[in-house]
Amino acid sequence: MLAAGVRGENIEHLKLLLGARPPTLLLFTEPSEPVPEESKPVEMPFHHCHRDPLPPLGLTPERLHARRQLYAACAVCFVFMAGEVVGGYLAHSLAIMTDAAHLLADVGSMMGSLFSLWLSTRPATRTMTFGWHRSETLGALASVVSLWMVTGILLYLAFVRLLHSDYHIEGGAMLLTASIAVCANLLMAFVLHQAGPPHSHGSRGAEYAPLEEGPEEPLPLGNTSVRAAFVHVLGDLLQSFGVLAASILIYFKPQYKAADPISTFLFSICALGSTAPTLRDVLRILMEGTPRNVGFEPVRDTLLSVPGVRATHELHLWALTLTYHVASAHLAIDSTADPEAVLAEASSRLYSRFGFSSCTLQVEQYQPEMAQCLRCQEPPQA
Repeated sequence: MLAAGVRGENIEHLKLLLGARPPTLLLFTEPSEPVPEESKPVEMPFHHCHRDPLPPLGLTPERLHARRQLYAACAVCFVFMAGEVVGGYLAHSLAIMTDAAHLLADVGSMMGSLFSLWLSTRPATRTMTFGWHRSETLGALASVVSLWMVTGILLYLAFVRLLHSDYHIEGGAMLLTASIAVCANLLMAFVLHQAGPPHSHGSRGAEYAPLEEGPEEPLPLGNTSVRAAFVHVLGDLLQSFGVLAASILIYFKPQYKAADPISTFLFSICALGSTAPTLRDVLRILMEGTPRNVGFEPVRDTLLSVPGVRATHELHLWALTLTYHVASAHLAIDSTADPEAVLAEASSRLYSRFGFSSCTLQVEQYQPEMAQCLRCQEPPQA
C-alpha cells in the first residue's frame, strides 16, 4: 500500500510537471538516440578551395561592356560599309571597295565575337570542364584569318590594276566616300576603345589588375574579341586616311589614277601587320603558353617562399583567354609541416600576387631522391 501511494504521488507530480511545461519538451526517446536536426548550410573557412561561393551568372560587367561596344560598332560598321559599296561602285575605285571589303570583314568578325561572348557564358560540363571561355580566343583567331583572306584578294586585284590601266576613277565620288569612311572608322575606334582605369581581378578571372608586388607593367586590353576588332578598325582607319589622300590627288590630278591601286596595295600590307600582335597572343594561348604578364620564375619563387615547402615540380602555367590564367603544381613539404596550412598559404599567395583564376596544388612529402628525378626537374628556357 505504501508503494502504491508513492507511485500515486509520483504520477500526480508528473501531471503537475506536464501542466507547467510545454509538451514539446518531453521526449520519449532513449537517451542514447541522437535527436534529429534539420541540416543547415555550413559556411566554409576562407582557405577553402572555392574562393567564390557561387560562380556569377551570365556575363561579367566587363563582358557586358564588351558586348555593348561590339553591338554599337557592328551597327556603325554595317551602315557605312553599305555606303562605301555604293560610293565605290559609282567612283569605280578599287581603293574604296577595298575599304568596304575590310568593313565587311569587320562586321563578320564582330558578329563572330558576339557569338563567342554568348557561348562563353555557358556553364562548365563534364565534357567541357573549363567551360567555354576559349571561344573568345577562337573568335579573335577567326577575325584575324578572315581579314587576311580578304586582304589577300584585294592585293591581287590591286596588282592587276597596276599592270593594266584600262579603268577610270570618279574623283568627286571617291573623295566624298573616302571622307565618310574616315569619319566612320574614327567613330568605331572611339566605340571600341577600352583604355581606362584598371579593373580588379578576383577569382572570377574576368579582369586583371597590377600585382601587389613588383613593378607595374602594361596590361592587355580588357576583352580579346573587342581588342581584335579595335585593331582591325585601327588598320582600316590607316587605310582610310591613305584612300582619302589618294582621292584628293586623283580629284585634282586625274592623270595620277594609279594612286588608287597603289594605296590599296600599301595600306593593305599595313592592315596585315596591325593584326600580328593579336595573332601572336592568340597562338600563345592556343599553344598553352605561359601568360604574357606572368613569369615562371616569380611563381616558382613565390611557392618556395611558403613556410614548409622544400621543392616544387610539375609547375604549369597557362591561360584560357588573355585574362583567365590557370596554374597547377606539386609542392614537396617537410614532414613537420601542416599540409592544410601550406595549401592555404600557397593558394592565397598565387591568387593575390598573380591574379590566377584557378589554382590546383598537390601537397606531398619531400623525398631526397626528388633532386635526381627527371620528371621533377624544371623545364629549360625557351
